[in-house]
Amino acid sequence: MDAKELLERYAQGERNFQSAVLSGVDLRGAELSDIDLQNADLSGADLTEANLSKAKLYRANLSKASLNSANLSKVGISSANLSFADIGCANLSNATIESSNLSNANLDKANLNDANLYYADLSGASLNNTNLTGANLSGANLINADLYEADLSRANLRGAKLQNANFAATKLRVTNLESLDLSGLNLTGVELIATDLSKANLTKVCLKGANLERANLSGANLIGADLSGAILKRADLTGANMYGTSLQDADLSGARMPDGKVNNQKTITTENDKVVSQKRTEKQMSADRKVIFTESAPAPVGPYNQAILASGQMLFVAGQIAIDPRLGDVVYKDDVTKQTERVMANIEAILTAAGAKWSNVVKTSVFLANMNDFAAMNAVYSKYFDEATAPARACVEVSRLPKDVLVEIECIAMI
Repeated sequence: MDAKELLERYAQGERNFQSAVLSGVDLRGAELSDIDLQNADLSGADLTEANLSKAKLYRANLSKASLNSANLSKVGISSANLSFADIGCANLSNATIESSNLSNANLDKANLNDANLYYADLSGASLNNTNLTGANLSGANLINADLYEADLSRANLRGAKLQNANFAATKLRVTNLESLDLSGLNLTGVELIATDLSKANLTKVCLKGANLERANLSGANLIGADLSGAILKRADLTGANMYGTSLQDADLSGARMPDGKVNNQKTITTENDKVVSQKRTEKQMSADRKVIFTESAPAPVGPYNQAILASGQMLFVAGQIAIDPRLGDVVYKDDVTKQTERVMANIEAILTAAGAKWSNVVKTSVFLANMNDFAAMNAVYSKYFDEATAPARACVEVSRLPKDVLVEIECIAMI
């Protein structure tokens, strides 16, 4: 079908063009509101400035199509292929785009206000100056996406993948970022006013000059984060892990600190402008947990510390082996790497059931059937602990383990 036939049939009142083959057609500026193009092939089509409001484009192929400045408000494009499409300056407000492929698409200055992008693939997409206020991006893939100066105020990003995304000068006011992995991201100067960052992983994040006024950072992991010059007025940092966090010139007036107490000073002065000085021989980790280090004993050479001084309720986790609770039997009988992964998953489940996290663990004991498996076990083990705050550990070779497994691990946690 060519463009002329489509437009003639549309003008006569026909709206159902499901599965139509329209690859490469020229429909610039066309009036196509309410059209049904489900499963249609529009790859490479030119729909610049076309009116497709309320159109049905479910599962349509729009790869490399031009939709620049098109009206796509309230359109249904679920599970569609929009990879490498030009959608710059288009109006996609209130559109349903869930589970669609928008990888490497150009969405610069597009309006996606209140759009549903649930589990959409936006990896490598360009979203400069894009309006994403109130958008649902839960579960979306934003890896390597460019969100420079985008507005994500009130957006839902829960469960989204954000690795290597560019958030420079982005607005994230009143946005849901709870429990997200934001480690290593550059969030310099980002607006995060009243944003929910509770339990988020902010390890080594750059938040220089960011506005975090009234933000919820309770339980967040801020190890090594740079908050110099950041505004943290009345922010909630209760239970946050701020080991090695830089707070030089940060405004913490009225903020609730990790110990639950309200800060009455505008700034906090610490040695080397950090919450914790790594030069100290006794490093403060939290109100009831400290790393002990002395040069009079051998220095740690892995993901553990010489000793942990802790207080609180003690949780003794029984030795765990590679039994999958769903199967009730040992898995990966000849693979120590896979067995260690299963063991750590079992321990994590027990910690969670007790209201604890890996950061609460103060001592582990590792039992190996063969010490030659140490490196493989340690490669998995080290993923669960930061070397600077890792628990004390013992590792021994034993003659035999229950069910002839290759590794068993037990631990002690303080809650």
